[in-house]
This record gives sequence, structure tokens and C-alpha cells, in this order.
Amino acid sequence: MSSMPVPVAAQRPVTHHVQGQARIDPYDWLRDANWTEVLREPSRLSAEIRAHLEAENAYAESMLEPVRALRARLRAELRARVAQEDASVPIPDGPFEYYQRFAPGRQYPLLCRRGPEGEALLCDVTDVADGRPGFRLVSAPHGPEHTLLALGTDDGSGRCTVRILDLRTGQALPERLEGTDGQPVWCADGRGLVYVTLDAEQRPHQVRLHRLGTAQGDDRLLYEEPDPAFFAGVSRSGSGRFILLTSRDHTTSEVRLIDAAAPESGPRLVAPRQPGVHYLVQDHGDSLLVLHNRGAAEDFEIAQAPLEAPGPEHWRPLVPHRPGNLLLDWAVREHHLVRLGLEDGMLRLIVRRWSDGDEHVVELDADERFDVRLIPGPGYRSGQVRFVCSSLSLPPRTYDYELEPRVRRLRKEEAVPSGHDPARYVCHRLVATSADGERVPITLLHRRDLNRDGGAPLLLYGYGAYGVLTQARWRPEVLSLVDRGFVYAIAHVRGGRERGQAWYRDGRAGRKENSFHDFIAAAEHLISAGYSRPGLLTCHGASAGGLLVGVALNRRPALFRAAVAEVGFVDALATMCDASLPLTPREWPEWGNPLASPEEYAAMAAWSPVDNVAPRAYPAVLATAGLTDPYVGYWEPARWIARLREAQQAEQPMLLLTRMDAGHLGAGGRLDKLDDIATAWAFILQAYGLTGE
Repeated sequence: MSSMPVPVAAQRPVTHHVQGQARIDPYDWLRDANWTEVLREPSRLSAEIRAHLEAENAYAESMLEPVRALRARLRAELRARVAQEDASVPIPDGPFEYYQRFAPGRQYPLLCRRGPEGEALLCDVTDVADGRPGFRLVSAPHGPEHTLLALGTDDGSGRCTVRILDLRTGQALPERLEGTDGQPVWCADGRGLVYVTLDAEQRPHQVRLHRLGTAQGDDRLLYEEPDPAFFAGVSRSGSGRFILLTSRDHTTSEVRLIDAAAPESGPRLVAPRQPGVHYLVQDHGDSLLVLHNRGAAEDFEIAQAPLEAPGPEHWRPLVPHRPGNLLLDWAVREHHLVRLGLEDGMLRLIVRRWSDGDEHVVELDADERFDVRLIPGPGYRSGQVRFVCSSLSLPPRTYDYELEPRVRRLRKEEAVPSGHDPARYVCHRLVATSADGERVPITLLHRRDLNRDGGAPLLLYGYGAYGVLTQARWRPEVLSLVDRGFVYAIAHVRGGRERGQAWYRDGRAGRKENSFHDFIAAAEHLISAGYSRPGLLTCHGASAGGLLVGVALNRRPALFRAAVAEVGFVDALATMCDASLPLTPREWPEWGNPLASPEEYAAMAAWSPVDNVAPRAYPAVLATAGLTDPYVGYWEPARWIARLREAQQAEQPMLLLTRMDAGHLGAGGRLDKLDDIATAWAFILQAYGLTGE
């Protein structure tokens, strides 16, 4: 192991008083007082904090030095599963088909289109990235006249730039839109963009109209969100008639319509926000369609209202609510309505014909139903819808489905250049029983020749927040563990929506404890079913999933051999007590508001990972952070690791790796991302002593 000394963070206790309680934080200083400036300019980080994070990085690398060769092998394996030359299925629009393709060795795509004169390269995104590690392409919508392209890019901080490319000359227009969310929408005349700007706390709060050839400072304000808990966003309706302006937190939304042909006329409210009511809209002819959970429609229904009178008093059920059958997504076509639903734990695509209301279910193979996603494809006036199917053992297949005559056409099957035989693996589901008797789904992947004698290492992944559906889709990186004898498992804990909206409701705010009970119950069930044994499990989670990892380690550390928490939300109580942070007001409905309620303070204090670290024998831990992360401050993992080291009563390492050049999503390039995975897998394999071939 390393001869380098373990970094020791200085202790400078600061006492925070909230709800009559005193919370002492010895590592409060790790959050730079100028953190908002650091997001935009990492060089502004204080010298002392930088020195500590760099010392942590150096120590982590020294501890991983014995597995340098293993990291290289893993990196090669992961890259070998990625097609060096690849292309997305083209999306038709007018005389062109738009798509992205990758060239060998390139980190970012080539944006292309094919027309009457053949293929044209619109933009090489790798050149735009210019080697910046945290760079990310956010969006690239083309204008309605096919002569301009709006390129939304992020350097890692979440504050995005929009460039406008002239596709006739290949040159960028002189103007740039700075401080945006990177997702502009074109006006119908192709001479303007509606976009969202971020405030000083990184909150998307203003919607503006930019006319080409004018200065950004002259852009017209169309809407300003007054509530810091609500973030504004814009999108294009399926028909292109409207620009949809949505304000939302995690449980409530409010939509306004902007006429794409006359954006200066301003937004028109559909229905005022009502706590707990989330709705989405699309237009169809003279009607507005509303996907909502208002009233008793907890698992959502689709309603119809006159476009000129869209308020909730006029919503009439079109697809009525069915308890336990969750509506997840939809696609509106001129002659059909397509919806994606979750019924009895399985995903189903259902098509409704507008003319007579006739409905049918799109036929899917059993394995394909582990994950089905509607994706952008042929537009509103087409007779098709596009979807992707996959599972943990089956690479994604992209289909175009002809709504009449009900035929699906395979457009692409993701290639695995190094080879992949699904028959070598078993992908299936189990059910664990949680502390309150609730049944918790688990999805498993393992080699077909697994011997269920309890001796296999097992990685247990979880998320369980924001109603995110953690589906068992293709994750080729996990094969590098499974091929080495691991069982890979996903615990579909409460806080997600795997069993309907109630599954989400029962895993957030005052019921958050259910998420933790479910995760631990899943671990115990896998052990009792003979897949592994205590001390042979690894827990893995990212962001809110890192919170799950932190709580599991505090409560049942003996279950685990190792833990990986990527950009983990591990200092939850401190973050929810600081209303100046970008997400905090928006997050209160999700986690609780400890500033407003003594009961919610006490509930969070009982599970917040940093606040519950205590002298124990913890397993090996790898935490990652991003210096320019606006969602989970780099100081959260840094404080957590400092606390864990203080309390550790076992000879197991506590490592912190901070990306000094990237944010919440880590490396932006498709190949660089694999390097981060190789590091995490090497750390896990090192913990088990499985460092050979």
C-alpha cells in the first residue's frame, strides 16, 4: 500500500444553531466562501482548500498504484465495447435527415445531416470542446429554415453558452448567449431564440427572447420565476406550434404557452401551480392535452381541454387514471397518441387512434420490457414513433414503429466490437421484503455458470430519489465485474417510481427512511438467497444514490467489503439548512425543510450521513467530487471522508478523488468517462484482492 501520509483536514469547529439544536462542523472551512466564483473560474479556489484536495488526489492515486496495470486493462476492456465508428438513427425533418456519428478516437460527436446532395458535416463537437475535460454538448437544435444551428455547451459548471452556426458558411455568428441552461428553442421564423438564463446562485429563473443580430443585453424578458424553489425551462411542443415554458420543483409544475410564431406576445398560463400537482402539456389541433396527477389521479391520466380555454376546470379525461398503472411518457402524432406506462412492474407501449379511440399494445419481447424508452424521431405529422429497448444483458435496439399498419422496424442494434453473447448471462428479478413488509424489486445480472453458494462478490446499486425510474437498461461497463464473477444487482428502492407514484411518495421527505430500509433489505435478501454473504458486498450510488450508500455504511457497515459514492449527497442536513445554495429551496419538498420544521430537522439529523458517522469498522470507501459541481458541492464528499477517517476502526482505506476540471457529470468525453469507471472498478477489485486477469 502507499507510503504517502494520509491527508488530515484541519479541524476548525463552527457551531450552527437551527431549531434549538447545535450542530458542530469541524470542516466547515472546506467550502470556499467564494464557491459561486469557483464554479465559473476554478482558479479562484483558495490556496489552502486547493492544497488539501490535491493532497487527497495524490494520496488516492498512491493507494491505487498497485492496481495501475489493472486500471489499464479495465480501461481497454471498456473502450473495446464502444464502437469507434458509430452513428445515431437519423431524424427526418423536411428535406434532411439529422444525426450524430463518432469517428475513431474522437471524444465527441460529429453533427451531420443527409440531404439531396449527400452528407454534410455541420459541426465537429470535439473541436469546439478544445480539450476541456468537463465539456459537454447540451443541445444542438437546428432552425426551421435549416440554415442555422444553435449549439448549447457546458464547460462543467452548469452555466452554458449558446453559439449560433451558419450552416451555409460553416462559421459562427458573432453573438453568443452566456449564462444559460444550454437548451434554447427556435422561434417559428428562424430569426430568434427563446432561452433561459441562470441567476447568481445557478438557478434557471429568466426566460428571454433573443433576436439574431442584436446584443444579449437587449434581449426581451418574457418571464421571471419569482420563487427560488422553482426552476424555469423551455421546450418545443411536438407540433412546433408552441414553445412550452415550464416552472417546476420536484413535485409541482406550472406551464405557459408561447406562440412560436409570435413570441413577443408573451406566455399564456395553462393552470396555476398547485402544491403536489405535476402536469405536462402538448397541443393537438384545437385541443390541449394534459398529462397530470391532479385530484385522485396519483399515477397520472391524460386529459383534453380546448386550446382557448385550457384551465383545469375544462380538463376532461381522455386516458383515465388507473391506480397502480403509472403513465411515464407520451408522444403525440397527428393521427395517434402513444403512451408509455408501467403496469405490474413491466413497461408497455400503448397506441390510441384519434379517429375512433381504438387502442392496441405494441408487442415487445419479454427481455425487452426491462427497459423501454420513447426517443426523438419522426415528427408530429409522421405515422411513426421511435423507441429503444434493452436490458442488462441485451444491447439497445432502436425501432421505428409504424402506427398503421402496426409494424415495427429495427433501425439499429448497438454493436459491441469486443463481442457479447447474451446467452452467457442471466438477467432476472427478485423481490425482497422491507422492514414494514413492503415488497422491494431487485434486478440481477450474473454469469449463467454462477454457483449460488454465497461465495460470490456482489455489487448493489441504488438511487431512490426524485421519482427517478432506475430501469435495468444496458450498462456494458458492469460486464467487467460480472465476467470476473460478480453478481450485479439494482435495488429499486422507494423514492423512485418503479411501482408507481406511491413508491415515490413513500420514499421522500418524512418517509425517506423507507429508502434506507429497502436498500438494506435488498442486501439481506440477496445474502439469504445464496448470491453472496456479509462482507462480500459493495454498495454503489451516485449523487442522491451516494446518500443511500452513506446511510447504509453507517447502519450496516459489516455487510460491505467496499463502497463507491460518486458526487454523493452525503452532507444532507448542512446543505438543506443553507438556503443560499443553488438547489436547497427546490429540494425541500424532496428531503424536508429543517429550517421550517423541528420535526423535519430531527428526521434529517437521524439519517444525514456526515452527521451519523461514528466509531465503527467501515469498509473501504471511494468518494468522488467535482470542483465545479453546482448540484453537490465538492465539500460534501470532502467533509464525509474527513469524518470517516476520524471514526475508522478498521484497516481499510478512505479515498477522495476530486476532479479539479469538471462538475457533477464528471468527464465530458465518451472515452474519458470510461477512465473514471475503470478507476472505480479497480478500487473495488483491489478491495477483494481480485487484481489478476
